[in-house]
This record gives sequence, structure tokens and C-alpha cells, in this order.
Amino acid sequence: MRRIPYLETNITNTNRAFRIAVGDIVGNIIPFNDGLLEKEEEVIMAGMDYATPWTRDASINTWNGAGLLFPKVTRNTLLSVLGEFDGETRIAGEYWDAIIWAIGAWWQYLYTGDCDFLKTAFKAVGNSLKFFEETEYSPGLKLFRGGACYGDGISAYPDAYLNTQDKLPGIINWPPVNQELAAKPGVGVPTHVLSTNCLYYIAYVIMGKMAVELNTPEDISWDRKAKNIKNAINKELWDEIAGRYDYFVDKFDGCAYQEGMGQSFAILFGVADQEKKEKIFKNVYIAPAGIPCLWPSFKRYDTPDGNSYGRHSGTVWPHIQGLWAHAAAISGKVEIFNYELEKLAEHASRDSFFAEIYHPVTGEMYGGRQEWIENGIVEWNSCVRQTWSATAFLRIVLMGLIGMDFNPKGIKFRPLVPEGYNKIKLTGLCYRDMILNIYIEGTGVTIREFRVNGTLCTLHEISSECNGDIDIMIIMEK
Repeated sequence: MRRIPYLETNITNTNRAFRIAVGDIVGNIIPFNDGLLEKEEEVIMAGMDYATPWTRDASINTWNGAGLLFPKVTRNTLLSVLGEFDGETRIAGEYWDAIIWAIGAWWQYLYTGDCDFLKTAFKAVGNSLKFFEETEYSPGLKLFRGGACYGDGISAYPDAYLNTQDKLPGIINWPPVNQELAAKPGVGVPTHVLSTNCLYYIAYVIMGKMAVELNTPEDISWDRKAKNIKNAINKELWDEIAGRYDYFVDKFDGCAYQEGMGQSFAILFGVADQEKKEKIFKNVYIAPAGIPCLWPSFKRYDTPDGNSYGRHSGTVWPHIQGLWAHAAAISGKVEIFNYELEKLAEHASRDSFFAEIYHPVTGEMYGGRQEWIENGIVEWNSCVRQTWSATAFLRIVLMGLIGMDFNPKGIKFRPLVPEGYNKIKLTGLCYRDMILNIYIEGTGVTIREFRVNGTLCTLHEISSECNGDIDIMIIMEK
């Protein structure tokens, strides 16, 4: 039985939110059978109000740290969203962000070293990239078409994408009734979105890394395709006047709104260079409750009281908060990181669970407004115990506060500890054949002293080859 880690700091909300996060994750692990699973196995559901895993949720949850805490469960979950198509293993789910599975698969390997799983992943990602290159790639722009990674709902898109015929709530419903405007070949959604194209970029990068780990014949095309899409993102989507990336380009007027997930991906994946990163941190709007999924909200969701927002525009989604906080952490932006940490911990501690969505101003649970067939625009629910909201807090603690940076050879540490923390203790964290107990003293972003089992180390890392109980003591500069 794997141990469940325990976090202890001098900040009550941080401690409480961590325990709530682990509880929400465990509560969403149930038996399920689909995809490549041969029988019913334990998987992680998208949340308490969802009856299945989702491809993007499965991938983000694994990446966020669920793959470290519950590796067998995340392996099952990732396999459950694969499928066989015309004799090929490919990634299933909503087509435009299916490729995010590559990230979940790669981090599953980093957490476990499971080469058998990596072989399956290499095949699934390779087949999927080939399929999407044939069906959703725009050679002129050198970008992929499709919706935003976080945005399956129509509230993530401007009025040009409304399905006025039957007011269905999904972007996937637009092409069938707009066939003369739909892109060809493929499903037909003509947007080229920042977040989605960042995912394709990192998928190509990951394919190269998988190939190295599996000792496959060299294929330089992965590197070439990654560079091409990175260049295209910076050419077509960087907005020098706004000092950040635009949301998407299309054959209409595009959309220059701020996409929180896309800005985060650009920083985390290295799509943005240092100059662009600094401009993004300076210019991105942060709402009182945290970074919005998309800003501003589309005007059709306004109400006379001025306090309403779209379900996928204007609202605060915690999984995006986790990504943004991590981007801030690796960039040394202490105040930006701490703001998202404090807000998410505050909301979870108040409610005793992690919600799916919060109101950007009040911070209350709020599902946002969106079209719903004959009812027009209505307020939707914010689901309870949403898994990727809980794992987002894991990410903030593990990869931000404690600064764990995983690679095939082990873990490098570079904590980011805001003022106010005088101790951090994380015990019972399983990693491969180790149980890690991590102690941090001091604040700031610079390590003054790093000890492993009492031995002073000049390199702030541990090898994946270690085993047994490992005590790590980190003294920060301040």
C-alpha cells in the first residue's frame, strides 16, 4: 500500500487545502473499464459529478502529481482514454486537445520509469500526431486547428461561433450547421488556439524524449516539427502591443483575448523567450479570485448587475490557476505564485472541497453563464470535488513551493518559498523505490544548503536510482 504524503507548514490554509486535495483525489478513484483496459480497474474520474475520466483531465491530473501519489491508478486512467481506430492505437476524446495525453504519458514515465507503458505511449502519440497532421493541420499558418484545451463550451468563443440554429452549448456543434464556413479537411472548427498549439509543440518535443529513452532509430523530424510550430506560434499569436499572446487566429477576425492556460503553457514549455515571459507577467490580468480562464468575458453574458460571466470566459478555473502558479514559480515570480496559492487554498479551506469553477470577483462557487438550447443563456453549475482542481493544488505545492523538477534521471529541487513560511515539512512522498521526507527552512528562491540523509550536496537533486527512506533538508537563503 502506497503511503499518502502529509504536508505541515505554519500556514493553516495551506495545510488544510493539501489534505482536502488528497481527499478529493482519493474520493474520485473508482472502478472503470474502457479504452485499452482489459477489465475493470481503478481510475480517477474527472470529478464527483462526472461518470468517466476525460482525456484532458486524465493527462493534467497525472502531470499535476496524481501520477506520483497513485501511479497504478493514473496508468489505468491514461490507458482508459486510448482507443483502437482502423487497427491503430490512438488517443480518444475531444479531438483538438487529445494530444495533451502526451504530457500525461511522459510524466507517468518520469514518475515511475515504466518502460512498457512508455512503449505504448510512444505508439499512441506517434499515431495520433500523424492522424492530426493529416486532418487538422493548416500548412499556411503552420498551426493546428480546433478549440481551446480548456474550452469545449461555446462560452469560450466569440459570437461568430454561436450556433444560432439550435443554441447547442458546444463548439463541436458549430461545423455541422456552418459547413460553408467550416475548415477542410477535418472536423471543421477553424480556430488556431494558443493553448492547443502549445500542446502540439510539446508533444513533438516529448516524442523526441521518448525516442531517446526507448533507444529507437533517430528521427529528427520531431525536432524540426517542434521548431516549426514554436516559430508559428510566435509569429501568428504574439501580440507586441498587448505584451502577451492572443487567444486564436482564424479566417474571420480572430480573438485577441487573454487565455490563461495558453499564457501558462507558453512559459512552462519554453515557447516564450525570456523577454516575452517578462512581458506576459507584467501584462496578464489577474482577477480578485485568481487568473481567469479567458479575459474579458464575452458581452453576451453580461447582466444588468454587472456581476455575470461566461462559463468559459471570465471565470476562474483552478486547474489553470495551478498552471499559472507553476509558470510563475519557475520564473521566480514570488508574489504572482503566492497569490494563486493563497486564493486556491482559501477557497478550498472555506468549502472543504475543491470546486470546478469560481466567480472571478467574489471567489464563490460559480458555474458561469452559457447557452442551453431553448432556454437561451442560463447559469450553469460549478461541480464539486473536481479532480483537476485538487491536483492543481498538488502541483502548486510539489512543483512550486517545494520546487520538484522531474527528469528521467531523478528530481532537481528549486523551491520558491514566500515570506510568512517559517517551515515546510512534506513526509511520506513515494517516488519510485523511495519514500521522500522533505524539510525546508527559510524563504526566497535561492538554496543556501542542500543535504540528503545528512550529507551536504552541491547539486540540488536526487537520483532515480536511489531507494529506501530519503531525508532531504533544504535551507533557503533568507
